[in-house]
Amino acid sequence: MKKIIILLIMLSVSFSYAQKERSLNLNKETNLIEVVYYHDNGEVSQTGYYTAEGKLHGEWFSYCNEGNKIVSAKYDNGIKVGKWFYWSGDNLKEVDYSNNAIASVNEWKNSNTSVASNR
Repeated sequence: MKKIIILLIMLSVSFSYAQKERSLNLNKETNLIEVVYYHDNGEVSQTGYYTAEGKLHGEWFSYCNEGNKIVSAKYDNGIKVGKWFYWSGDNLKEVDYSNNAIASVNEWKNSNTSVASNR
């Protein structure tokens, strides 16, 4: 329990400069800390989970000031994994991570037309 309290204090201090408001909740069943960060206007900025050791874990989502999703990401104990998605206007970028490194990148415009593919 002391570890979790120390972790929450460290997270509070380290992120206090990045965003003004946040909420932290410990899920006792999964032992993960759920966090929600807010933009200055009150809209949700990011949502995700930390392990008790302070590593990013599971799905993370980022939102613009208007509340639209702009990033969908996945972590496994602090390591970037799986497909990440980035939305910007009519463009969607898919970045596939393997062992914390980019394995491939694909981009689409208007949701159906592939405009680029990199490996």
